[in-house]
Amino acid sequence: MLRWAVIFLVIALVAGIFGFGGIAASSASFAKILFFVFIVLFLISLIFGRSAKS
Repeated sequence: MLRWAVIFLVIALVAGIFGFGGIAASSASFAKILFFVFIVLFLISLIFGRSAKS
Protein backbone atom coordinates (compact mmCIF):
# COMPACT_ATOMS: atom_id res chain seq x y z
CA MET A 1 0.00 0.00 0.00
CA LEU A 2 2.91 2.30 0.69
CA ARG A 3 4.17 1.56 -2.81
CA TRP A 4 0.88 2.80 -4.29
CA ALA A 5 1.09 5.98 -2.22
CA VAL A 6 4.57 6.66 -3.58
CA ILE A 7 3.43 5.92 -7.15
CA PHE A 8 0.55 8.39 -6.87
CA LEU A 9 2.88 10.95 -5.33
CA VAL A 10 5.24 10.63 -8.29
CA ILE A 11 2.29 10.94 -10.69
CA ALA A 12 1.21 14.10 -8.87
CA LEU A 13 4.70 15.59 -9.08
CA VAL A 14 5.06 14.84 -12.79
CA ALA A 15 1.58 16.15 -13.55
CA GLY A 16 2.32 19.30 -11.56
CA ILE A 17 5.55 19.90 -13.47
CA PHE A 18 3.75 19.61 -16.81
CA GLY A 19 0.90 21.88 -15.69
CA PHE A 20 -1.94 19.41 -15.23
CA GLY A 21 -3.29 20.89 -12.01
CA GLY A 22 -6.43 18.78 -11.70
CA ILE A 23 -4.63 15.49 -12.16
CA ALA A 24 -1.87 16.60 -9.80
CA ALA A 25 -4.32 17.59 -7.09
CA SER A 26 -6.34 14.39 -7.30
CA SER A 27 -3.24 12.19 -7.38
CA ALA A 28 -1.74 14.00 -4.42
CA SER A 29 -4.93 13.66 -2.38
CA PHE A 30 -5.21 9.97 -3.23
CA ALA A 31 -1.56 9.46 -2.25
CA LYS A 32 -2.22 11.23 1.04
CA ILE A 33 -5.24 9.03 1.77
CA LEU A 34 -3.32 5.85 0.98
CA PHE A 35 -0.42 6.96 3.17
CA PHE A 36 -2.66 7.61 6.18
CA VAL A 37 -4.47 4.29 5.68
CA PHE A 38 -1.07 2.58 5.59
CA ILE A 39 -0.01 4.29 8.83
CA VAL A 40 -3.25 3.30 10.59
CA LEU A 41 -2.99 -0.32 9.45
CA PHE A 42 0.67 -0.42 10.46
CA LEU A 43 -0.11 0.86 13.94
CA ILE A 44 -3.00 -1.59 14.34
CA SER A 45 -0.76 -4.47 13.32
CA LEU A 46 1.87 -3.36 15.82
CA ILE A 47 -0.65 -3.14 18.66
CA PHE A 48 -2.48 -6.39 17.98
CA GLY A 49 0.63 -8.27 16.86
CA ARG A 50 2.33 -7.74 20.20
CA SER A 51 -0.72 -8.50 22.30
CA ALA A 52 -1.33 -11.81 20.47
CA LYS A 53 2.20 -13.03 21.26
CA SER A 54 2.02 -12.15 24.96
